[in-house]
Amino acid sequence: MDLNPPQGENYAHPQICFFHVLFKGAALAFYILSALFVDNFVIIFVVTVLLAALDFWVVKNVSGRILVGLRWWNEINDEGESVWKFECLDQESMARMNKKDSWLFWWTLYITAVAWIFFAIFSLIRFQADYLLVVGVCLTLSIANIIGFTKCRKDAKKQLQAFASQTIASRFQSTIQSAFSVV
Repeated sequence: MDLNPPQGENYAHPQICFFHVLFKGAALAFYILSALFVDNFVIIFVVTVLLAALDFWVVKNVSGRILVGLRWWNEINDEGESVWKFECLDQESMARMNKKDSWLFWWTLYITAVAWIFFAIFSLIRFQADYLLVVGVCLTLSIANIIGFTKCRKDAKKQLQAFASQTIASRFQSTIQSAFSVV
C-alpha cells in the first residue's frame, strides 16, 4: 500500500469520504475526550460503541460499496455453517474507481484498528478492564470490516483472474477453430 495519496485527482465522492472518516474520528475522539469530561462509564460505553457501530454500518454498507466497489456479508446456511458472501463491481467499473477514494478507504480502515489496539494496550497497562471492554467492542467492529473487505478484495481479484483466463481460453479456442475451418 502506498503511504501517499494519489496526486492529481480529487475525491470522486467527498461526502462519502467525509462520513467514512467522521464516525471513525467521532468514536476515537469521544473515547479520548470522555475521560476528561464524563464521569459516567455507562455513558462512555454506550456513546463510544454507538459511534463505532455507526462507523461499522457506514463502512460496510455505504462507503465500501461506493469508494472501493466492494460489499460483503456473512450468512448462516441450513447446516449452521458460517458462509461469507462477496459482491464487487464489474471489472470495467473497478478499473474506473477513484484512486484517492480507495486510498482513503483502506488507510482509514487500518489506522482506526491500530488506534484501537493502542488504546487496548493502554487499558491493559493501566488495569482498566471496563475500558478494555469498550475498546474490545470497537476493535472487533473495526477488524470485522478489515477482514470482510480484505476477503472481498481477494475474491474480486480471483474473479478477475478467472475472467481473464476464460477470455483468453475462448479467444484461443476460436482462433484454433477458425484456423482449422479454413483448411
